[in-house]
Amino acid sequence: MSGFDLGVIIRSLPLLLEGMGVSLLLTVLAIAGGLSLGAVLAVLRLSRLRAVRTFAATYVVLFRSLPLLLLIFWFYFLIPLFLGHPIAGFDAALIAFVLFEAAFFCEIIRSGIQSVRQGQIMAGLATGLPYGAVMRAIVLPQAFRNMVPVLLLQCINLFKSTSLVYVVGVRDFLTAAEIVGTRDHQLTELYVFAALVYFTLCFGGARLVKRLERRYAL
Repeated sequence: MSGFDLGVIIRSLPLLLEGMGVSLLLTVLAIAGGLSLGAVLAVLRLSRLRAVRTFAATYVVLFRSLPLLLLIFWFYFLIPLFLGHPIAGFDAALIAFVLFEAAFFCEIIRSGIQSVRQGQIMAGLATGLPYGAVMRAIVLPQAFRNMVPVLLLQCINLFKSTSLVYVVGVRDFLTAAEIVGTRDHQLTELYVFAALVYFTLCFGGARLVKRLERRYAL
């Protein structure tokens, strides 16, 4: 560590910022897609129809049991064989992230909805409100408060997992750091810098979650 050179980090900031932009873009798109699909799955999980509940539960169990890296490989290497044309690395990673994270978001949303006492739902229905209005006015606001901290933690984990996209050639933040470190023979500096960036962002997010938990507990 005696020859630790901070200059290589400063000189490589444009490439590193470009890689961070890719990581953040993938994170935002995966959260949006995962939350949308997860909300649909959560509704299906709470359906009165057994076949619908079974389908949604099977999806959740399947995708929560598979490694994310394996899904990325599937959509980059295997699925194109059936489609007859390649899938871009970023697109393959995004599809894998959305399908994978939807299974986790589904359970978070479902648990949040079920955390609202059934008596409040019955009371809302007894006043003459339709079921949809009860969900919008009574259930979902409380459920959202209950699930926000857990959703944020899952989003933090998703951001950290974006480093896996190096396997399909996507130049995210960690891949950019590795490219620079290998090119300049200064991997130590770039890996330490990458670790500090990931730690700062994730630790800051975790502290925010703790503050939200204390606020909502009141």
